Amino acid sequence: MKSNPYYVLLLGVIALAGCSSTGFVSTWKEPLDGPIDFKGKRVAAIVLSKDEGTRRVAEDTLAREISKRGAQGTAGYLLVRGENDTANVEDAKRKLREANIQGAVVMRAVSSEQEVSYSPGTAWYSGAYYGSFWGYWGYGWPMVYDPGYLRTDTIVHVETLVYSVEGDKLLWAGRSKTTNPSKVKEFIQELSTAAAKEMRKAGFIE
Repeated sequence: MKSNPYYVLLLGVIALAGCSSTGFVSTWKEPLDGPIDFKGKRVAAIVLSKDEGTRRVAEDTLAREISKRGAQGTAGYLLVRGENDTANVEDAKRKLREANIQGAVVMRAVSSEQEVSYSPGTAWYSGAYYGSFWGYWGYGWPMVYDPGYLRTDTIVHVETLVYSVEGDKLLWAGRSKTTNPSKVKEFIQELSTAAAKEMRKAGFIE
């Protein structure tokens, strides 16, 4: 069952059971001579969401994660605000140029679906003694039936893109899969850490 691609990022809190788990299912990087160096440079944190409040929480979190890695993370909403501004490419281009933005990390939820799994029930058997209380006691407890259970997990796929804004070029791309994401802030932190790990593995960053 598929839902709105913005499902994750339209909610301030995603009320799901269980712990989240994020991994990348595919990645790509532009062939480079060495690791990319955004240290000390301004890098925009952009999370595509129709909900302005959720976008701000997500971009603030992503900007902090970028800054932890040596760049100057800047939340996108501080540069380009509202639906009208984001729809105007030339205006957005001018604002990022004026802010001396040299790189950008962009995240977008591309799909959300529910996955149902079933664990079958089990029963244990031990002699049929119905005639007496204690006989049944000895029979009944071992025969308790565990009816099993249905588990519903929410699977969210997000694309993470790293651009050189200065050169207008895609440098790194990855698609991740998260099972049962929690609050937006924790989700973005987990996703950022997983993305950094993949980028480091590929030699994209140090």
